[in-house]
Amino acid sequence: MTLRKFFSALLCAIFLVSSMGIVAAATPDTVQDKLELIEKDTYGTPQTGALLDRIIKLEKDYDGGNRTGSLMARVNAIYDEVYTNSTYPSILAELNAIEWNVTHEVSMDSVENRVANLEIRLAGQTSEGTYKKRIAALAKISFGTATLPMAPIAVPANTLIKVALVTPVSTKNIKVGDTVKYKVADDVIVDGKLIFAKGLPGEGVVTKAKPARNFGRNAKVEVDFKQTKAIDGTEVDTFVGEEAKEEMKNLAMAAGASLAGMVILGPIGVIAGAFVHGKNIELPEGTEVYVQTKAETTLYGVQTQ
Repeated sequence: MTLRKFFSALLCAIFLVSSMGIVAAATPDTVQDKLELIEKDTYGTPQTGALLDRIIKLEKDYDGGNRTGSLMARVNAIYDEVYTNSTYPSILAELNAIEWNVTHEVSMDSVENRVANLEIRLAGQTSEGTYKKRIAALAKISFGTATLPMAPIAVPANTLIKVALVTPVSTKNIKVGDTVKYKVADDVIVDGKLIFAKGLPGEGVVTKAKPARNFGRNAKVEVDFKQTKAIDGTEVDTFVGEEAKEEMKNLAMAAGASLAGMVILGPIGVIAGAFVHGKNIELPEGTEVYVQTKAETTLYGVQTQ
């Protein structure tokens, strides 16, 4: 570990803490909200135009035809295909598994770009047809079968996940309510099944932010690392608990910190840092920290053995 990474780990251990009162993100309720979410994940950005025309486009792109029924029923049907893991994995779960099997990392790009990039990488050119058809073809090339080696598994509470900041954190300009994006830094495997893959996104929110002030008063920032995406697309509740703090302490010790310089986390996980006394906190993109799952969760995992 470089000296910069070591100090980044210490800063994370000192200043980035997660609220214990985590609330799962609610599923969008309205037709417009659900439609925009699906379009953002599919095309990279919400589309414009009449709602019906946008729904028809998604139906054709995923299924090749159009449904009947109310606008909400049609949007719900697409939403379930893309996100819901029930008796079989969702479309996003399958795409994540294929991309990881090919590149050993999952990107945060749109479905449209990810499918095209995988086709070029595996077959030398893009193909035509629905996303479901193209993803099935990619699965067969990648795994040798259109039926992916994915199965449900109970993931224990307090499963550790190493993550890296995507959004730099600076107390010079950050404020309460700001979003902090991050991504999984290393694969997490439970009982031979990949659960969290490198590159999967997570999103936190700033719950406290105070810049450095006069008389040597330290800057403070607290981030609630509230949810991290699993390989099957599920947003899993996560936080910085005792196991995560202990792992960060172990990383600091492995880096060769002296006992005098070692950070010992207090009962609430925040102490004044000797290294940043009276200064603002600057955590660059790529700064690593550990989070852990809040509760036992059943997820689809990719068989790795």
